Amino acid sequence: MNFKFKRFMSIMMLLMAVMAFTACQKVDNGAKTEEGQEAGAASTAQFETLKDGEDFHIGIITGTVSQGEDEFRAAEKAIELYGAADEGGIIKHDTYPDRFEAEQETTISKIVAMADDPLMKAVIVNQSVPGTSAAFKQIREKRPDIILVNLVAQEDTVMVENASDLVIDADNISRGYRIIKAAQEMGATKFAHITFPRHMSIELLALRRAIMEEACKDLGLEFISLNAPDPTTDIGVPGAQQYVAENIQPWIDKYGKDTAFFCTNDAHTEPLLRGVAAGGAIFVEQDLPSPIMGYPKAFSVDIKDMAGDWQAINSAVEKAVIEKGGDKRMGTWAYSLGYSVTLGALDHVMEVLKGNNDLLNKDQIISSIENYTEGAKWMAENYIDRASGETKENHLLVSQDTYVYGRGYLGMDKVEVPEKYLNLNVDLDAIKASQESAEGKAE
Repeated sequence: MNFKFKRFMSIMMLLMAVMAFTACQKVDNGAKTEEGQEAGAASTAQFETLKDGEDFHIGIITGTVSQGEDEFRAAEKAIELYGAADEGGIIKHDTYPDRFEAEQETTISKIVAMADDPLMKAVIVNQSVPGTSAAFKQIREKRPDIILVNLVAQEDTVMVENASDLVIDADNISRGYRIIKAAQEMGATKFAHITFPRHMSIELLALRRAIMEEACKDLGLEFISLNAPDPTTDIGVPGAQQYVAENIQPWIDKYGKDTAFFCTNDAHTEPLLRGVAAGGAIFVEQDLPSPIMGYPKAFSVDIKDMAGDWQAINSAVEKAVIEKGGDKRMGTWAYSLGYSVTLGALDHVMEVLKGNNDLLNKDQIISSIENYTEGAKWMAENYIDRASGETKENHLLVSQDTYVYGRGYLGMDKVEVPEKYLNLNVDLDAIKASQESAEGKAE
C-alpha cells in the first residue's frame, strides 16, 4: 500500500510539473502576469481563414458626425455595401463620445463590446482616440482570433503598434515638409499652426509640427504658433469653434493675407475655412484632408445627394470656394483620408480573412484604398522608429497629393522630402510646453 501511494504521488508530482511548464509557455503568449501582458500586447491575431459561406462580422468604431464626419460616413457606406450585422449583414457600427478624453471608460467599453459577438472577426477604430489601445489589449486577452486595426492613432506610437495588428495613419512626417512646400507654392510667406497642448502630446502630431517649423526656416517662411481651445474640454465643440471664428480675422489682420493657416483639430476646421476665405488668406489642407472636412458647412454646400461620389462633391465644393474668394488659395485632398482609409482597410481585412491578401502587404493595402479614390496619387511608407531605427511592418503612413481649388493637383507626390526631416531629433516635451504658452491661448 505504501509503494502504491508513493507511486501515485510520483505521478501527481510529474503531472504538476508538466502543468507548471505548460503555464510558463502560456506566459509567452500573453498570460495574465506583468511580463505576459507585455508580451501579449505585442502578439498578433491568431485568426483562421474563413470557410466558404461562413458568416462573419466586422466592427467599426468612429466618432460622431460633430467630431469626425468622414469616418462616420464611411461606416454608413460600409453598411450600405455589406449590410448591418443585426440585419443579417457584416458591419456592426458604434461611436465613442464627443468628449472621449473625459469619458475614456465609455470609449473602452464600446470597443471591447465588439468582441462579445461570437461572429466578430475584425475590429476597426477610426480615429483611434485615447483608450483604443487599452481596449485592444482587453480584446486580445479574450478573443485572440480578432484582427485589430488602428486608424489615425492619438496615443503613444509604441503602445499603438504593440496593441494593434495593423496601424494606418496620415504620413505626418513627410507632410510636415510637403505642406510647407505647398504653402510656399501657393504664395505663402508665413505659416500659422493652430493647436492645443493635448494634441502636442501625440507623438506624430508634435513631430509634424517640429518638421513644419524647421521646413519654414529652410524655405524662408515665418512659423507662427497659435493656440485654440480643446473641444473635448468643458468649452465643448461650440465654444472651440466660436473662439476660432472670433480670432481668425484678427490673426489675418496681424500676420497678413499671405499667411497659410493650419489647424490640428477637425472641429476648428469649419470656422477656420470660412474665416480664411473671407479674409483672403491661404489654406493648404486639413489635418485629416477631405472635401467634406469643414468645407460644405463653411460654405453652405448641399452634398446630401452626392454621398460617396467624391468627384461630384469636390466639384461642388470647388465652385463654392472660388465664389467665396478662395480661388487658388485653398486646398484639400480630392478624396477623404478618413473615408478612404476606413473603407480601404475594411476591404483589405475582408480579403485577408478570405485568404486572398496578406495583412501587412503595403501594395495590397494601397490598392484597396485606391478602389475608392480614382485618379488620386497615394504615397505610402512604413513607419521607422526614431530611437531604434527599426522599420515597423505593421505601421503604414499614407498621404495623397494636394488638390488646390481653381488650380488642381499640386504634384506633391513628386516632391522629395530631404533626409534631414525624416531623421529630425525632436524634444516632444519641449514642444508641448511651448504650445502651453503659445500666442492666442484661450482662457
